[in-house]
This record gives sequence, C-alpha cells and structure tokens, in this order.
Amino acid sequence: MSKLRVNCVEENSHSRLHVAAKSRWEEWISTAASLYPVYVTVGGVVACLRPSTFSWFVNAGPTSYSLALGFIMLAMGLTLELKDLLNLFLQKPLSILFGCAAQYTIMPAFGVIVSKYLALSPSVSVGLILLACCPGGTASNVVTLIAQGDVPLSVVMTLCTTLGAVVLTPILTMILAGTYVPVDAIKLSISTLQVVVAPILLGSYLQRKFPRAVKVVAPFAPLLAVLTSSLLACSVFSENVVRLRSSMVGLSVSSDLSLFNRVQAIFASEFGAVVVAVLLLHFAGFFVGYLSATLVGLAEPQRRAISIEVGMQNSSLGVVLATAHFTSPLVALPPAMSAVIMNIMGSTLGFFWRYIDPSDSNITPEATDKS
Repeated sequence: MSKLRVNCVEENSHSRLHVAAKSRWEEWISTAASLYPVYVTVGGVVACLRPSTFSWFVNAGPTSYSLALGFIMLAMGLTLELKDLLNLFLQKPLSILFGCAAQYTIMPAFGVIVSKYLALSPSVSVGLILLACCPGGTASNVVTLIAQGDVPLSVVMTLCTTLGAVVLTPILTMILAGTYVPVDAIKLSISTLQVVVAPILLGSYLQRKFPRAVKVVAPFAPLLAVLTSSLLACSVFSENVVRLRSSMVGLSVSSDLSLFNRVQAIFASEFGAVVVAVLLLHFAGFFVGYLSATLVGLAEPQRRAISIEVGMQNSSLGVVLATAHFTSPLVALPPAMSAVIMNIMGSTLGFFWRYIDPSDSNITPEATDKS
C-alpha cells in the first residue's frame, strides 16, 4: 500500500512539473505572438531598404496572398470555441451588436471622408475605402488585452465582423468606391467567403473532429498566424516601395528647397498622401469608436475594446482583395501601409491605457489579463 502511495505521489509530482513546464513554454509562444507590431515594423523597414527580400512571395501572388490569408483564418478557427463564443454573445448581445454596427459605419464613412478631403487618386481612394470596409483584425484582441479592455468582447466582435464581411465588405465597397472604379460585389463576396469564412469554419470543424491533434497544434497557431500576416503585409508594401522611394528621392535631392519645404513636398507626394490618409482613418476609428461607446453608456473596458476593434482593420484581407480584383497595384497600398501604421498606433494606445485603471469596471485588471 505504501509503495502504491509513493508511486502515486511521484506520478502526480511528475505531472505537475510537466504541466508547469508546458505552461511556461506556451507562455513564451504567446509572448512571441503578441509581438506582432514589432514583426510588421521590422518587416516594413526591410521592405524599404531591400524590397527584393520579399520578391519570392510577391512573384507568387496573388495566389500566395490568398493562401496566406486562408492559413491565418484557419489558425484563428483552430483557437476559437464557437460554443463558448455563442455563450458570450448571449451574455453581452447589446455591446457586441453595437460594436459590430460601429465597425461597419464609422470606418467606411471616414474612408470616404478622408479620401475626398485629401483629394486622393482614384486607385488610392478605392484602396482606402476597401480597407475601411474590412472587418476587425485579430491583432485587436492582443492590443485589447494590453489595454485592460474587455477581451471576450473583442474576440466575439472580431469573429462576428469577419463572418459579416462576406456580405458587408463587398456591398459597402461597391457603394462607396463604385464611383471611382467598377466594383464587382459578387466576386468580392466569393473571395471573402473562400479566404476568410471557409478556413474559420474548417478550423472549428477540425477542433471538434480531431481534438487531440488540434490541442497539440493550437499553441503554435497564433504565432504562425502573426508571422504569416507580417509576411503578407510587408510583401505587398515592398511591391510599391521602389516607385514611391524614387519619387521621394527626386523631391529630397532638390537643392533649392529648404528642409521644411522638402518635408512638406514629401507629405504632399503620393507616398505622403497615403501615409496621412491611413493615419487619419485609424485615428478616426480609435477616437470615434471610443466616443460612441461612451455616449451609449458602456463601461470603460467595453469602450476600450470597441475603440481598438473599430480602429484596427483586417488589413490582410484588404491586401488580398485588392491584389485579386483590381488592376492597379496602388489599390493594395493603403492596406499594406495600414498593417505597419495601424499596429504602431494601436500598440501605443494599448500601452497608454495599460497604465490607466478602468475605474468604472466591475472586473479587475488581473481578471482581464487571465481572460
């Protein structure tokens, strides 16, 4: 009897050590996945300095872009429990519905306003509006966690807006950008269904059908997804770097211009116009998203979640749709630039909010972190 008891103790101790080691290992992978803004920023710098680094991926496009986004969405499906998300939806239906409505009204409206205000070229305007009509991105969930926002709300909003993108993204793009170039809403809808919704549903099916295998793979899914997303965004950005850089060099070498006038000329150029447009679009999403959630009386964690969710788009989807359905490479430039600019802005806002306690919340920061 004592021997059996000793064996049991030894087995339990070994099990606890194994779980602890596994937890630390998974925590390291999770931390690496949360560095998505760093990967995109570094990749953007590499794309500026040496665009040929991504030529192998660019030359295989747009097929490589579609496959990459499909893989990202599959990874998302593997990590989502649709049953749990449905329960969360039943717990906070009004907050979720309001957040989804804000996503598909605030950003599309400001996409049109910014493009008209800055008098952007037709191709860039279409790209900006297409970006504005995309659903929320998965990076928003990480930023919401950093900002001590309502993480479950952010996750459910991402899933709901992503599923809704099959109908809403094509229709809104056709209505708002159809004045610039012809937009085939049906083809956009089919592409969105193929590269976004189908992989998510496949991932959810695999999770139910092969739980053991998925349990082994799932910890790696977020990291692989953010690395693939970084590769996708930076590759499209590198396509446009050569031409944009040459126009900037032409402006910067003009010896008869002062430093201030050179900077002004660069921001007045095509490159500068895209940067300013993307900055204004995401700033409007963050600010108006937070303001609207405040006006309807939501608590601080929900305000932060909705602000971040509205302000951070699925730029990868914008890149794929732009390269697959529009002839001008400039249409894909706003979504590609957004991947870099949006993550820098969102991460900065997240870290700012991290040090401001959401005082009117009923949950503690510790509980939010654990979620």
